[in-house]
Amino acid sequence: MTTVVLNGVTALSHLGVIRAEGPDAASFLHGQLTQDFSLLGATEARLAALCTAKGRVIASFIGIRPQPELILLVCSRDILAATLKRLSMYVLRAKVKLTDATEQVALHGLAGTALTANGLEASTPPGKRTAIGEDISAVSLYPADGVPRALWIAPAGHAAPVGPALDLAVWQWSEVRSGIVTLTTPVIEAFVPQMINYESVGGVNFKKGCYPGQEIVARSQFRGTLKRRTYLVQADAPLSAGQEVFAGNDAEQPVGTVAQAAPAPDGGWAALISMQISALETGGLRAGAADGASLTVEPLPYPLLEDI
Repeated sequence: MTTVVLNGVTALSHLGVIRAEGPDAASFLHGQLTQDFSLLGATEARLAALCTAKGRVIASFIGIRPQPELILLVCSRDILAATLKRLSMYVLRAKVKLTDATEQVALHGLAGTALTANGLEASTPPGKRTAIGEDISAVSLYPADGVPRALWIAPAGHAAPVGPALDLAVWQWSEVRSGIVTLTTPVIEAFVPQMINYESVGGVNFKKGCYPGQEIVARSQFRGTLKRRTYLVQADAPLSAGQEVFAGNDAEQPVGTVAQAAPAPDGGWAALISMQISALETGGLRAGAADGASLTVEPLPYPLLEDI
């Protein structure tokens, strides 16, 4: 197999943007999501989740605050409409307007030398926002296989960032390799945030006030009840989000779920699977069925926080 170079720029057509604008934009989102948006600074970005009352994740976001009364939430386009509708139900008297801004915003993914070509520092840690002029934001993302990556957010119609063209499929593979789950329709309500490692990658703030599902999320963390984690795997056969994962020869009881998957550019598939921690010892992991695609676990690109 050839070695694929993760380098260049691609338009991210699979993502969309929710715009929250008004004096209460930050406080409203602070009360709905797992992250602290009240203290979100202009040079920061937040990974966050929207949960049900039972603590199950129904949407995930990358959020920035380019202006004091404006927050942009980037999420998977396939869940945007339902997510916007749900958030809008809770606006009530809050002075905030929520809209689908997907058509007004252009999103690009930058990898490798494309970062420096567009004035970004390749060594910037994940979760930082760089302002490019008045209208453009660049968010540093978790790297994939050591390659730096960034999310470029600009007004629609603005000149695209410079750099060699990168295939969208390669970018989506890099999303999986980064170890950060982006929630999509097949896995809505499948996980609490810790099951997709969000507390280990800055997606949950345990010091902030209440939000839907907060009590259950906190209980999972502080009472040591967490039994599942997300792991990075490879397979030779196609994988898809929502597939069940089995271990050993047990064809009856699945031990996990594929959270996100993408074909590898040089063959095979990469996936993030959320499964029982104990299944690592059992081995013989397969997707779809007990005799399905064999899964090989690889090291995560970040450390997991120990249960408190």
